Amino acid sequence: MKGSEKSCRIGIKAVPNASRDQIAGWLGDDLKIRVQAPPEDGRANKRLAQFLASQLGLPKDAVTVVAGHSGPRKTAEIVGMTLEEFKDRVKSMGSRMVPFLTPFLR
Repeated sequence: MKGSEKSCRIGIKAVPNASRDQIAGWLGDDLKIRVQAPPEDGRANKRLAQFLASQLGLPKDAVTVVAGHSGPRKTAEIVGMTLEEFKDRVKSMGSRMVPFLTPFLR
């Protein structure tokens, strides 16, 4: 994870074709996110970015997948939020995440 004044980059483990869109919690240093979209023609990446932005309360275009477009390990850039703000926001989402991963939030 890297952060600057009002943007940050985070590692993501993406799981496409999920039964619902969901932030599952931390998997090592990566945030595990499940999305319903299939991994075809960038649809899962687009949905992942839109979903994460909506969960963070940011505009749709504030989150962009900048690396890992064709694999499950991705890097996303979040504009409008520092790394510390991002970590705090994810931590506050704990009750909406998969229950068995919630204790591992940072």
